[in-house]
Amino acid sequence: MRILFIGDIFAKVGRDLVKRAVPALVQTRGIDLVIANGENSAGGFGITREISRELFDTGIAVLTSGNHVWDKREILAFIDDEPRLLRPFNYPAGTPGRGSTIVTTADGTRVGILNLMGRVFMTAIDDPFSLGRAEVERLKAHADIVFVDFHAEATSEKVALGWHLDGLATAVVGTHTHVQTADAQVLPGGTAYCTDVGMTGPHDGVIGVDRGPVINRFLTGLPTRFDTASGLPRLHAVIITADGSGRASAIERLSLTPTDIEDLR
Repeated sequence: MRILFIGDIFAKVGRDLVKRAVPALVQTRGIDLVIANGENSAGGFGITREISRELFDTGIAVLTSGNHVWDKREILAFIDDEPRLLRPFNYPAGTPGRGSTIVTTADGTRVGILNLMGRVFMTAIDDPFSLGRAEVERLKAHADIVFVDFHAEATSEKVALGWHLDGLATAVVGTHTHVQTADAQVLPGGTAYCTDVGMTGPHDGVIGVDRGPVINRFLTGLPTRFDTASGLPRLHAVIITADGSGRASAIERLSLTPTDIEDLR
């Protein structure tokens, strides 16, 4: 079983990369399931119904998200009706949408997917550790494999959750910082882990936005408008290999330019 997880899809640059990369990676790397974080796919802030459908059409089975999931207010009109689009599970009870789902791959493997959000330097929502562990255990009763996207700022919080779920989840990978980390590994209990998968989008700016206004804000402290960057497109992802017991055997980081993607074809 091979799962492709694509890090934060940022704006049209990221969506265009996904359209080209997903079919090529599925064909050449034997991918059974594609998951991606799509919370920044609409102009870098939020996601819309149209864009979620556009991403599903590329072959993505489930979209996870994070703190920016609510940036486009129209999401409130459709998130309850779209089980393939997740918001963080540990939002308080009564929040629209759902935080986990189970999908079945073509070979009949059942995969539970859980979206969690951290609390360090972020919105103080419910505890991802206790709620996350309980939900992983629930999903394991119905699924062969459990995948967790932990959308969090602090490296320490992500590492801690990885160890907390080692041996329970098949994979715990981080999103949110848009910077790919070099610590992809399989933990002793059989859980594939990476602190941050990175960003799929423009890399000539500051975490996806035009660098000029960001630098000016650091220099002056004044508020400024942020626009999406457009150059140096790159797809960041991981491929996780797991066996029928739900244990991961490998995790591989990907950092692909458009040329790299074309070479896959």
